Parts: sequence; C-alpha cells; structure tokens
Amino acid sequence: MLAPHLPLPAPVPLGRGAPSDGYPWCWTVTPWLPGDVSALEPGLDEVQVADELARFITALHAVDPAGGPASELRGVPLVRRDSEVRAAIAADRGRWDPEATSAVWESALAACSSAAPSVWTHGDLHPANLLIVDGRLTAVIDFGLAGVGDPAVDVLAAWTVLSARTRDRFRSALRVDEATWARARGRALDFGLMCVANTRPDSLVGRIGRRTIDQVLADQRPGPPAGTPTIPAPPAA
Repeated sequence: MLAPHLPLPAPVPLGRGAPSDGYPWCWTVTPWLPGDVSALEPGLDEVQVADELARFITALHAVDPAGGPASELRGVPLVRRDSEVRAAIAADRGRWDPEATSAVWESALAACSSAAPSVWTHGDLHPANLLIVDGRLTAVIDFGLAGVGDPAVDVLAAWTVLSARTRDRFRSALRVDEATWARARGRALDFGLMCVANTRPDSLVGRIGRRTIDQVLADQRPGPPAGTPTIPAPPAA
C-alpha cells in the first residue's frame, strides 16, 4: 500500500509466514535490494542522503493515514517513556552530562502539549535501515515498526543519521516547526539511550546509539557546529 507513494525502493512483502514452534512471530519474504547499510559508512554523500531522506519522509507522511495501525514502540506518547528515559540518563551519568540530556528530554516533554497530526511513519529510521550504493541513499528497509502517529518519530533521523553539516538542510526540506523538532530530538535521545542500554558497546546498534546521543547533545552546546575548522589564536605580542 505504501510503496507506490514512496520515492525510494522499499521491501514490499512477497509472502507472509505465520508463527510456529520454531519462530513464534509473523515473518515475511521480500525482494533483495542492492546496497550496504549506511551505518558508519565511509564516504557517505550526506547532502544527497539528507535530501533523499527528506523526500522519502515527506512522501510517506502525505499518504492517507485512515485505517492505519497505531505506531507502536517509538510512536508511543513521550510521557509514557519518561521513567525509562530518566533511568537511562541516571545509569549513563558517567558517559554523558546528565544535565544536558535531561534538558533535551524536558524540552521534548514540554513540546508534547502541541497538537501533532497523525501521519504514516516508518518508525525506525537509523543507519542500519538505509541502503547505500557508492555513498548515495538508494533504499529504505525494515518497515516492521511502521504505523500512524507523531511525525517526529521519523524526524529523529536528523540525529540518528545526519550530522550538524546537513541537519538544518534536512529540517528546512521537511518544514519542521519548533515543537516537532523538540519532540524529534527527545525521541532520538530515547532511541540512543535504549540502544546503549540493551546492546554491547561494540555492536553496530550500540555504536549507532552512542553516535545519536553525541549528535543530540552537540545541538545543545553553544559554539560552532561539529566539523567547523578551529582557527588558532594569534601569538601573544
């Protein structure tokens, strides 16, 4: 239903399997899509990725949401994630500044008072679910968390995938307002913290989680964006 509306290939199911004793969940057979996952991919064309990802999200959010299932897990109201996020912040006190992470979370909760439209969301936009060929985004995979909910669920890609170099470009292309941006940053923080809490530090998801938190907190610090050349001070006279 969604694939014809999307500007990038998606893994349209060819067949569906039922739960059994060997595997107690539903499962699907999908076409093979070429490419490598973009996670930590060297030589990534981040401008192209930002532009294509914005086009993908815009098209997905424009699909009529009537009759769609509610977005679960990442799409639940942020207030329902409050205790888990605060516990994760406390547990990671030695790794990230708890005041900075708490400020991001408080800002996200405050933005929940703004009414958000319900739209179709992918629900899991991070570097392990984007396919890359020659540094360019060519497909989006893993629609297992797709559903109808807050558009901020997908805007979190600004921190899970992108850096300060292209984040404003991505935001402008999506025309994201302040409240949605704050909620998306909170959802990115939640995603990063849960990745770190539930995976090994050297795992792919663990590395994605740490990078996401670093990107979220970099947005909170004053000063030039990451990657800006440092100009040395002139020698003293």
